Amino acid sequence: MKILLIGEFSRLHNSLKEGLSQLGHDVTLIGSGDLFKKYPVDINIAPVFFRKKAPVFFRKLIHKITGFDIADVETYLKVKSILTDLQDYDVVQLINEDAFTMHPKMQISILKRIINQNKKLYLLCCGDDYITINHYLKEELKYSILTPYLKNRTLKKQFSYSLKYTTKSYKKLHEFIKKHSQGTIATDIDYHLPMLNHKQYLGLIPNPINTNKLSYAPLSIDGKIIIFHGINNMNYIKKGNAFFEEALNIIQKKYTNSVEIITTRSLPYSEYIKTYNKAHIILDQVYSYDQGYNALEAMSQGKVVFTGAEKEWLDYYHLKEDSVAINALPDATAIAKKLEWLILNPEKILEISKNARAFIEKEHDYITIAKKYLETWDTTTN
Repeated sequence: MKILLIGEFSRLHNSLKEGLSQLGHDVTLIGSGDLFKKYPVDINIAPVFFRKKAPVFFRKLIHKITGFDIADVETYLKVKSILTDLQDYDVVQLINEDAFTMHPKMQISILKRIINQNKKLYLLCCGDDYITINHYLKEELKYSILTPYLKNRTLKKQFSYSLKYTTKSYKKLHEFIKKHSQGTIATDIDYHLPMLNHKQYLGLIPNPINTNKLSYAPLSIDGKIIIFHGINNMNYIKKGNAFFEEALNIIQKKYTNSVEIITTRSLPYSEYIKTYNKAHIILDQVYSYDQGYNALEAMSQGKVVFTGAEKEWLDYYHLKEDSVAINALPDATAIAKKLEWLILNPEKILEISKNARAFIEKEHDYITIAKKYLETWDTTTN
């Protein structure tokens, strides 16, 4: 099968490509690398000219005056120039509704051509999109990535990326993709819940993790317990990092001689992975029900991860609380108590570490997940 994967924001499509390739399929990945994260892609469509020092000034000025990102034009022209190469694919899959990261009108123009010259189009629900963001705004879940904004509307600017999906132009893009795609696949519980009862929802397929690329070595605790907190400045509020920082202050004061705390900010993916290698505990995110990609990769390496591990996730995978990952609540005191529990009971760290790796191998193996995608693609028709 010939497969085109469009967009990469987490390494999801890279791992899926690796699984599909192992199964003998021809896969091409096109994307921008996602800014500082620099994820590998086969065809890079990231703007280059408008990231240089002088053009960046004009880019910011034009955006401030008009609200339009002139770099979108560069991306659009890049994609348009290679459209003749993006044809005769059996399956085309978008990482999300903003897969090309440019103005909706431009994306619709590009997608029309891609749809006409290929067979099937699918959409992933694994981040912000029209359905998910509108669902979160209804506040039917006890919390979501929009919770800080819903509690404090003055944060609107910081949530502009998420809220853009509620605008008319992004609604139009959503409707266009909905009309021309075979359906939508969710990748975890945070996106599964908003998608329930939507006609074109094809179900949840867990994130693929290539455990061959993420070596596992059983943890050992010979000295201090090492806690790693990797901050992405762009998502600082959405990930609930303030709760982690407050909790770490509590732990640092109380257990100075027992813990080592490592904090980093906006590292490229390759450096991020290397930096947390020696850690026992990883602080990932707060406002989630399930694990994102960084958390899953850390769990694959046997780290004890503070992340989304809500009851809905526990029920879905038939797990017990605190057995595979630690549910990070938007409560610094609660997080500190869980950290203290692990510090005082280091055998639990070793136990959860083993369980985490076993869980990834069972539920997120990239070959098994690739087969689930193939089955879904094969059983849906126009």
